[in-house]
Amino acid sequence: MAVNERLTKGAPGAPGHTDALTQATLERLPAGAIVVDAAGRIRAVNARAAQLLARTPGHLQNMFLSDLVPDEARSLLPPRAASAATETIHFLGAAGSLPMQVSCSQTRFGEQGEWLLLLLPADDFVNEIARLRSDETRWKYALDSALEGVWDHDFETGNLFYSATWRRLRGLADDAEVDGTLETWIQNVHPDDHAHVRAAIERQDSGEAIFNTFEYRERHADGHWIWIESRGASVAYWPDGRPSRIIGTDTDITARKEAEARLEEVSRRLRLALGVSKIGVFDFNLDIERDDWDERMFEIYGLDPSGGPPSSESWENCLHPEDRDAVIARTKEGIASGKPYSNAFRIVRPDGSVRHIRSNAATYVDHLGTRKLIGANWDVTEDIALQEELRHAKGSAEARNRELEQARIRIEYNALHDYLTDLPNRRYLDQMLAENVAVNAILHIDLDRFKQINDTLGHQAGDAMLTHAAAILRAHARHDDFIARIGGDEFVILCRRDRDLPQLSELAERIVHAFRRPIPYDGQLCRLGASIGIAWKGAEDVDAKQLLMNADIALYRAKSLGRDRVEVFSELIQTQILTAKRIGDDIRQAIEEGQFTVYYQPQFHARTLEISGVEALVRWNHPERGILAPFHFLKVAEEINVLPAIDRKVVEIAYRDFQSWQREGLGVPKLSVNMSSPRLRDPGLIADLSDMQIPPGVLSLELLESIFLDDPEDEIAETISALGDLGIEIEIDDFGTGHASIIGLLNLNPARLKIDRALVGPMTESAKQAKLVRAIIDIGHSLNIAVVGEGVETWEHAAMLRDLGCDVLQGYALARPMDRLELEQRLRRGWKPVFGGPEE
Repeated sequence: MAVNERLTKGAPGAPGHTDALTQATLERLPAGAIVVDAAGRIRAVNARAAQLLARTPGHLQNMFLSDLVPDEARSLLPPRAASAATETIHFLGAAGSLPMQVSCSQTRFGEQGEWLLLLLPADDFVNEIARLRSDETRWKYALDSALEGVWDHDFETGNLFYSATWRRLRGLADDAEVDGTLETWIQNVHPDDHAHVRAAIERQDSGEAIFNTFEYRERHADGHWIWIESRGASVAYWPDGRPSRIIGTDTDITARKEAEARLEEVSRRLRLALGVSKIGVFDFNLDIERDDWDERMFEIYGLDPSGGPPSSESWENCLHPEDRDAVIARTKEGIASGKPYSNAFRIVRPDGSVRHIRSNAATYVDHLGTRKLIGANWDVTEDIALQEELRHAKGSAEARNRELEQARIRIEYNALHDYLTDLPNRRYLDQMLAENVAVNAILHIDLDRFKQINDTLGHQAGDAMLTHAAAILRAHARHDDFIARIGGDEFVILCRRDRDLPQLSELAERIVHAFRRPIPYDGQLCRLGASIGIAWKGAEDVDAKQLLMNADIALYRAKSLGRDRVEVFSELIQTQILTAKRIGDDIRQAIEEGQFTVYYQPQFHARTLEISGVEALVRWNHPERGILAPFHFLKVAEEINVLPAIDRKVVEIAYRDFQSWQREGLGVPKLSVNMSSPRLRDPGLIADLSDMQIPPGVLSLELLESIFLDDPEDEIAETISALGDLGIEIEIDDFGTGHASIIGLLNLNPARLKIDRALVGPMTESAKQAKLVRAIIDIGHSLNIAVVGEGVETWEHAAMLRDLGCDVLQGYALARPMDRLELEQRLRRGWKPVFGGPEE
């Protein structure tokens, strides 16, 4: 028990006896109080002490204190005992021993040193301790349940206390040692909080703040950071006014801080959202009709915030006159219903501009019971303008889409139809075949002589012929037949209804007959023709694609048999076509394996019968059928477009043999080689011949006169010119039965003409034929062109040609074609035919 010195310390110079001030002071003490002098005599006593000792104050005055206690207790009384510690001393009472809790302290009244004893009944003290313990337990449980960690820093005793809850907040064991010194403890404080934590502690340590609260982050035992709210109070002080003891609590506020952070984040997002969305918020007090606007609301309405929110009447005056009544009615209805409602209206700003506004609002009652209307406005003028533009754009787009759809239909129609004849095209036909439509028969039509008309009269004439052809097909086909133009001059008719073969043949013949009629064009009569291949399904299960292939095979046969005719597909035709295909495959293999070889037929001067050269003739050394003449394979080779390769091989072999003869001195002056039209048009011809470095005058190329017209193609003329530059001569083969004219000869300027054997053969029996041959010879000589007579089968032919002036003779009467070895054997023994003699 300690007593404030101001209660017991007398004023300087006070008398040494008890005075009224001292007595009054004693009476104010809550405990019994006795003042004794140095001799142990009672100098003063308060009423509470007299009551406790069951005596009157007067009776106690001037008694020795030792007379009030048993002998064994006298040593505990002053002046023998000068300790301020509280002792239990038994006093003598009328009814027996009176145990008292006595606290003794030296004091001074005036100039005298005396002792002050404070007495409390021991039973009351025990009860007070029990009460205090009960209070302590109550506060302990309250603090524990509130998760409050208690700390007590008694700097006077050096005792630093930390409750179990304080430790558990930090993840420590209940009995864990805690170093509470500032420098050790602050190491666990978050670095960002060091400064303000030190500042708060310094304020409290300096006595500036009696009660101190601060928040900071501290590292938990498992490594994460927790937020602590620390509350401390100074309960005792040093003489200089600094706290000597501070007691406080620590609370884990991590969850609260996280909630605050989340709330702040939500608020931040809300502020950002409102700012980005440019939404204005208003809060209208319905009871007192007072409005509260945020800054954005003033911006939307074009008003100055310094004037405050407009009144209800002023706001209504902001509304567009055409919208005002509906907006006010809608607002009243929404308020009356108590349900959220929306509005859309226009406002007129002070500057006269009109803005479109959207509004959402709802009523609510705040914590004071006030009815309010809260809502948001946002300016949608740009959105309305954009919507209007979009409506216009949508209308334009829909119109455009209709145009595009019509264009798509046109494009799709054009993609599936021939632009000239308006008939379905090959793509449309392929779709029909892919859908496997029911087809009874297919007619494949190819126009004859179309190319000649197109090339001679021009493309406009060709277009007119194609349009006429489409009209003929439409006129003869049935309404449900599918007619298509699938190529330049090719057409197809898909017959869908059942028709037998005679009916199909009759239809095809009528079409062919119709195409034979002359067609007037630009003052001329053009004559077309048609070749038709028919594929009839009959009783067989043949799909449409196969039927088209069969019709194509039949058409191929019709064209190969002379055109202007109808052919019906049959197994025999297919076999023949397959045979041709097999021959074609064999020809390709023969080229790869070098099966083509060269035979030579000598040519002789008509008067001396000296060898003037040899003609190289291609032969096929078939591995199974032996040596095959050209009529066995040339037609198929031309169809599969391999004549250029065969011609190239013949020239290479023949020139290689010629070089061998020259080295051996066998005296073959020159070579002539047949050249096909495809090879003559081959872009690689000139380069191949140039690479061979053939001396000028050694090689002649025999060209059929059917290759040329009066006006030769530019590319052929260029090729002939390039051959001349290489020193390679040109011969016209089979002259007299083709298309060449005098003008053509002049343009071509060949080195030789070879009279067709068809003209040579009959001349021994026909004077007219002989005159024709003589005329050809004379024409050649008049143009400085040498003339070769081929097909010399008898010596009579040889003699007549010689007498008619023919320059060179070639034929079986003089020598048959022979292989290289036989020719070399004859040349080595000086072989030379003799007029009238046998051919060796």
